[in-house]
Amino acid sequence: MFWSLQKLDLATQPMSDTLLCLRDEQWKHVRSVLTLSFTVARMQEMCPLINQGCDILLSNLQLFADSGEACNIQRCYACYTMDIVTSLAFGTKVDSQSDPDHPLVQNSKKFLELFTPFKPLVLLTMAFPSIMIPIIRRLPNKNRSQINSFFHQFIKEMISLRDQQPANERRRDFLQLMLDARTSAANVSVEHFDIVNQADVAAHVREEPSKKTTKTLNEEEILGQTLIFLIAGYENTCSLLSFITYLLATHPQCQEKLLREVDEFAQNHDGANYNTVHDLPYMDMVISESLRMYPPAFRFAREAAADCTVMGCNISAGTVLEIPIICMQNDPQYWEEPETFRPERFTAEEKQKRHPFLYLPFGAGPRSCIGMRLAMLEAKIALYRILQKFCFETCPRTQIPLQVFTGPTLRPKDGVYVKVVAR
Repeated sequence: MFWSLQKLDLATQPMSDTLLCLRDEQWKHVRSVLTLSFTVARMQEMCPLINQGCDILLSNLQLFADSGEACNIQRCYACYTMDIVTSLAFGTKVDSQSDPDHPLVQNSKKFLELFTPFKPLVLLTMAFPSIMIPIIRRLPNKNRSQINSFFHQFIKEMISLRDQQPANERRRDFLQLMLDARTSAANVSVEHFDIVNQADVAAHVREEPSKKTTKTLNEEEILGQTLIFLIAGYENTCSLLSFITYLLATHPQCQEKLLREVDEFAQNHDGANYNTVHDLPYMDMVISESLRMYPPAFRFAREAAADCTVMGCNISAGTVLEIPIICMQNDPQYWEEPETFRPERFTAEEKQKRHPFLYLPFGAGPRSCIGMRLAMLEAKIALYRILQKFCFETCPRTQIPLQVFTGPTLRPKDGVYVKVVAR
């Protein structure tokens, strides 16, 4: 009934080919292909690339630990997530901290700036959509055209390079998984798109040899998905890690409990990967509680596919419903002392006591966040690697309470300043 997202009339290629903008059968086709890129096996393949990004992050944090200076941890995480996204989505290793002028880093940042909500033209469009949208569609946009041209050429060259490489030499990243899908007969049905609430979609994959060419992605669609990967994977994961760090620094008892779990984990495992991070239950609770209090995707919209009645309200087809998950997740009617950081809310016993739709940081249903597993994996590996070597303390520049900015996503307004202390 509410499968479609709000229609984005301003979207042009390649954004119009992303999961955020696609609808109906084309959305099902692309989602089916991409869902296979986020199975447990695929996540495990990406762990080495995530750990490479962590190596650079730890080197940067060591500088602050040595100097004792206040660290805006949000900037460090921004570099980390940029490095991970460019590595996984565009198949290119960069160090955005040491090499901020790398063409891929520069164009990625310019692309993200296109979505700044408080530019005058964007504000006018939001206020007068019926007038402004037809005008904007006809206005030349040199900056957008240059950025699109860069990414088109970049992806085209990467695809050509990968096709020339032997299969065993190709990087196991998001880009390669999409390219592999060009020759795959695997298919995932709509009822198994909700990876947020399913253990592993791989169990529901079926092979359809007779439809071998129906589930491929063209070049535009591949570029579109890499760009949405950039949008969703950069700021959201950066904000999640920033909020967690703030909460740990301001709640030393919780941090100490997590440090003990990390130390015990290190004694029993060679390292953190998709199969082992499940042995960090308290870390999972810490992340979940942070997502409850500060969900980066703090609201989402769904469009009614047909006339319906919900709780006595008649809703016409095409009506867009706004779901303010940050309000639901901080409502004292459902959460005792919601302003208090309490990871124990997410023990197995406590989760059974409440309705599952009171906690929706990644949405639910077929339109749920396809990258949920990857976002959690990035956060867990980063936290584990960091807390092995460092802990966080408040400092004179730590903002308490933390001020947040509510734009397209929720993020710290003025950064998160903490002291990085070597263990």
